[in-house]
Amino acid sequence: MKMDKPVLIVGGGPVGLTLAWRLTEAGVPVRVFEAEAEIPDQLRASTFHPPTLDMFDASGITAELIDRGRITPTWQIRMHVTGERAEFDLGVLKDDTAHPYRLQCRQAELSRALHRRLPEGTVTFGAEVTAVAETPGGVQLTVGGETVEGSLLIGCDGARSIVREAIGAEWEGSTYPENTILVTTRFPFEDHLSGLSGVNYIWKPGGTYSLLRLPDLWRISLHPQDGQTPEDALTDASILAQTQAVVPAAQDMEIIEKRIYRVHRRVASAYRRGRLFIAGDAAHLNSPKGGMGMNGGVHDAWDLADRIIEVAQGAAPDILDGYERTRRPIARDDIVAQADANRARMNATDPQERAAHLARLQAIAADPAKARDFLLRSSMIEGLQRARNLAQEAAE
Repeated sequence: MKMDKPVLIVGGGPVGLTLAWRLTEAGVPVRVFEAEAEIPDQLRASTFHPPTLDMFDASGITAELIDRGRITPTWQIRMHVTGERAEFDLGVLKDDTAHPYRLQCRQAELSRALHRRLPEGTVTFGAEVTAVAETPGGVQLTVGGETVEGSLLIGCDGARSIVREAIGAEWEGSTYPENTILVTTRFPFEDHLSGLSGVNYIWKPGGTYSLLRLPDLWRISLHPQDGQTPEDALTDASILAQTQAVVPAAQDMEIIEKRIYRVHRRVASAYRRGRLFIAGDAAHLNSPKGGMGMNGGVHDAWDLADRIIEVAQGAAPDILDGYERTRRPIARDDIVAQADANRARMNATDPQERAAHLARLQAIAADPAKARDFLLRSSMIEGLQRARNLAQEAAE
């Protein structure tokens, strides 16, 4: 396969920039096209799992993220009314990873760290790609009326991916019925709820909420109440009323940012057609419970970069076939399925069912061997090992 033209990447989020950085580090020319005018710093992913931190460690990126984030050695699931909880200590993974903790840090910090390491001019911002296609011996895209040619093209362009559409992949799965509201605030929840971890998934009467601690603020996840329209649920008054129902002292809470969105459970039926590929949210979407989406996209980019680098260095192009065989089962069975199970557990409303879930989780957390097995899955270490096993089986 000739690689005499740059690899084209549609989408300059953390997944597209990870792929671009890995390729340029290996001497593979890259061009990235991002529709936003700059790296967006919206309310998006904020959890970095241990293996993702391991991947970026040697480059110094992990150190930068740690400097701008908050190390979170424990996370918990708890009952709001009683304060009962199951708390998981990632320290049991000390022999499995160099980073036995979650890091809470805005995904934009990763994007910025990657962008700083790319050659000037690699990323074109404010560049909405309107068409992509495979050509004889290459690929091309259209942006601003201009046609750009390349050797390969990867869509890291999110849920409405133009590249996934060009591949002809079906968007298998469904959309969850509920909306999710994200809010950031400096209100000191830790002064009002005893024993909080840095990450907390909480059952309240009739529903759930989550609290995630970033360096200088808390991030709250809520859902509209029964009968509320999304517009009503996103008003400051509604957010304050919901928050005050669980922490009465929050009546004057400052709302810094807010966002509402729908959650999907989807996996593309194909990750590749010829020289066109997809990765990250263009390939799979999942519930945010557990913080697996961005991390899974970065892992996609890492796997695909390894393969492209080998082909650029002279390996047979059929090594690219392994990308879908390796990453799609992980998205389907480890990322989307695990996130769906997390959501289903937290969506339980029956008190007895909640109590049974909590008792089971407390028993796991109290047993180091069981806790390690549980955290290997929820921290995505096991999924990466399964991906390596799949790759090895395909090579044999």
